[in-house]
This record gives sequence, structure tokens and C-alpha cells, in this order.
Amino acid sequence: SLKSHLMPLFVPAGFSKQMVEILNKHGIAFSSFDIFSDEEVRQGLKTFSNWPTYPQLYVAGELIGGLDIIKELEASGELDTICPKAQKLEDRLKSLINKAPVMLFMKGSKQTAKCGFSKQIIEIMNNTGVDYETFDILEDEEVRQGLKTFSNWPTYPQLYVRGELVGGVDIVKELKESGELLPVLKGEN
Repeated sequence: SLKSHLMPLFVPAGFSKQMVEILNKHGIAFSSFDIFSDEEVRQGLKTFSNWPTYPQLYVAGELIGGLDIIKELEASGELDTICPKAQKLEDRLKSLINKAPVMLFMKGSKQTAKCGFSKQIIEIMNNTGVDYETFDILEDEEVRQGLKTFSNWPTYPQLYVRGELVGGVDIVKELKESGELLPVLKGEN
């Protein structure tokens, strides 16, 4: 997953402010680090990147450059292809959640669960006879972190039926014990 890191210099703030405005205008997902908060980073990054000034924009750990380069990339239209979009993650999560009528986000897959909770939920799901798809959150850190926020559910596995969060392993167990799991999975209630 691409994460871009903006390293702004707040005084003189002009260049950093301009870079932030460009990134925001393009809907680019970024986080920033105040180089004045850490003198070691401030000096060390200049040497590390072999770039003497701030702000410095990094995408996926690679230095893209300073404000002049960002302006050139914006003018040529390349900025949008280089930098990840903020909005895209939410759209991606929505499409993943709705990829199948019953969707399970877990550690591992149907074939190989990679944690005890995922294994338990797979066993329950397989016994229902209801068809479902899985998504391995260990393969995609952006989805793994993003879905926690999106669903407001901090743990995995997460089970969705027709785009709605049902819950995790405890809720699935409760539904199974109360006889409600099958109707829920079939979208009958």
C-alpha cells in the first residue's frame, strides 16, 4: 500500500503551505512530520535524502522532491499517478465489502486460517452451507487498518452480509447458538 509522507517546514511556512495546498487540492492521502519537533531528524534527513531543503515529499519511502518538483509534476499531470488518493480507500473498502453477498475479512483464507479466531469462524461458516468469500487482511495493510476505522470494529475477523457488518467471532457464535445465523447469512432479517 502506498503511503506518502510530507515533511513540511513550518517556518518559513510558505513552501510547506503551498505543498499542503497542492496535495489537498488533488485529494492526496498524506501524513506530515514537523521537522522542527526533532532536530536530529531535521538534520539527518537532509543527509539521508541528499536533499538540502524542506519540504520533502516521500511516496512509499522514496523521495519525490521539494515544492518545485511537486509543482512540475502537478503541471504535467503526473502528480495524480504518483500519489495515492485519500478517497480511493473508502471506495475500495465499500467494493470489497460488497464483493460477495457474504464476505469475511480474516487472517488467512478459507483454506488456511492464520489465527485461532479466523479458524473458529471458518469452521462455523463452513457448517452453514452458505457460500461466502474471504479477504486476507494480512496481505493488505491499507485494508487491514482502513477497515477497522470504516467499520468502527477494532478486531478481525469481520463478517459482512450484503455490505453490512454482522460482527466478529463472538457475535457469529452467539447467532449460531440462538439459531439466527442462517437467516442472517441469507439476509432474511
